Amino acid sequence: MAILKQVRGFSPIYGEHCWFAETATILGEVTMGAGCTVWFGAVIRGDVNAIRIGDNTNIQDNATIHGTYETAATSIGNNVSIGHNAIVHGCTIEDNVLIGMGAIVMDGAVIGAGAMVAAGAVVLAGTIVAARTIYAGVPAKKIKTVEGKNEAMMQRISKNYQRYAGWFQDSENQIE
Repeated sequence: MAILKQVRGFSPIYGEHCWFAETATILGEVTMGAGCTVWFGAVIRGDVNAIRIGDNTNIQDNATIHGTYETAATSIGNNVSIGHNAIVHGCTIEDNVLIGMGAIVMDGAVIGAGAMVAAGAVVLAGTIVAARTIYAGVPAKKIKTVEGKNEAMMQRISKNYQRYAGWFQDSENQIE
C-alpha cells in the first residue's frame, strides 16, 4: 500500500480508478483526478503548498512533485506523463504534456498544452514553454515543434501507463 499521509490538516484526495505503487508517497494538500497512476518511489509532497493533478496523469518511478512554501503551488493537467526521476517543482504543466526522464521544471515555469520537455532538460524558474513545442538542454531551449510521431508517442505513453497499472492490480500477481 502506498504511503498516504495527512500534513498540516490536509489529506490527499484522488478520483476513481487511480493506482499507487506500494512505495509511492503522497502527502498533504494533493488533489488528483481520476485514472492517475503514481509509480514506485515517486513522491508527491503537498506539505508546503498545494499540488493539483488532473485526470489520467502518470507520475513515473522516482519522480518528485513539490512546491515552495507560500510562493509556488504545482498544477499538472490531464493526460500528462512525468518521466522517471523527473522533478516538477512549483510550476504549471498544462494538458497532454510529456516531461522526459530526469528533467527538472522549476518554480513559476509554465509548460503549455501538448509540449514536451526532453529527458535531462532543465526548465529554469519563470520559463514559459509555448504549447506544442519541444524544449531540451540545460538550460532548456526550444528545439522544434511537436508534430507527427512525437505527438503520437506522447499520447501512446499516457495511455500505456493506465494499461501497465492494470498488470499490478491483479491480485494473482502477488508473491507470498
